[in-house]
Amino acid sequence: MYQPRQFREDDPQVLRAFIARHPLGTLVASTAEGLTANHVPMFWRAQGATPGILAGHIAKANTLWQRLAPDEAVMVVFLGANHYITPSWYPAKRVDGRVVPTWNYSVVHAHGTIRFFRDPEAALEKVRGLTELQESGRQAPWAVSDAPADYLQAMLRQIVPFEITLARLQGKFKASQHRPAEERAAVAAALHAEGLDEQSVGELVRSPPLPP
Repeated sequence: MYQPRQFREDDPQVLRAFIARHPLGTLVASTAEGLTANHVPMFWRAQGATPGILAGHIAKANTLWQRLAPDEAVMVVFLGANHYITPSWYPAKRVDGRVVPTWNYSVVHAHGTIRFFRDPEAALEKVRGLTELQESGRQAPWAVSDAPADYLQAMLRQIVPFEITLARLQGKFKASQHRPAEERAAVAAALHAEGLDEQSVGELVRSPPLPP
């Protein structure tokens, strides 16, 4: 991924929090038939001093689990907020017109190796982990144990869980860091006016990084 310094994000805590906010990842792999991409919700968990593990599951009918060798290299793309930035929002538009449109976006790339499991307990673990994460903010959270045991077991037989052992995380927040403060403020105000929530605006407009 092309990463100009002003858009680069390396803080592991920031990157992990981003994945938690945007858990639907695009799992990209190379197979004998060529590149393939699958859209799969995942969650991160720690593993010692390593960058951690991504966990999730795919449908058993999806033959990806049969087409990838154990520990095959894969990449997962987590896309966050993104928005067209019109030159009309910049104060310079009214001064000298020396502005052009752009697109702000936030993204994290996760690189690692994937391994699939056929163990029902592993499937239950991945489903429970993802469910608990997504249900945690609800007033009456649904739990995996709420489903009848026989029904749950039948559903678990229809999925194949996986883990991706991470080698590195790369973050890129193209968020107007290279623009003057008054322009960043103008863009943020315009995004709010278009109905974006505070979290999305925070991903799309950021202050410049501190000098090294």
